[in-house]
Amino acid sequence: MSTGVIDEQSGGIALPALGCLELRTHPLRGRGVFTQSPIIKGTLVHISPVLLFDHAEYSEHGKHTKLDHYTYCWQGGFALALGLGSMFNHEPFGRENIGFTRDMGAGLIRYTALRDIAAGEELCICYGPNVWFDMATDVPSDQGHSDSQQPQTAEDLLQCFDIV
Repeated sequence: MSTGVIDEQSGGIALPALGCLELRTHPLRGRGVFTQSPIIKGTLVHISPVLLFDHAEYSEHGKHTKLDHYTYCWQGGFALALGLGSMFNHEPFGRENIGFTRDMGAGLIRYTALRDIAAGEELCICYGPNVWFDMATDVPSDQGHSDSQQPQTAEDLLQCFDIV
């Protein structure tokens, strides 16, 4: 299977396609990514190209829209993951089954299985320590974040945000 590496001759990026992924509606979380078949730990699940917003554009426009809930911090501003990248729901650090690596140079995010994932399971990433919704209900919250899911060490935090 492709690893999403840039082909030096064509400049193209091969994008893997797992035919077992689907969007479903979770009763609390809303739409999310689920698998119809088992996925083995280490499998490259998805590659999302990103749409970049510099700090000024994001401050003036993006943060005032629903896009604010779907962006990733990025070098020089923020990025909206296209494809399934903005559809992965959140699990607190240590409970997520999908990890992601931001490839700043290529403008991509790679999503990889952190453990074996069973058929029917929702694929979730860790959004980091400052979520904007109540973890018990997955409803937007005025509290800003849940202290119960804070990574305990700097190493824990860095594992949430792998950067190439």
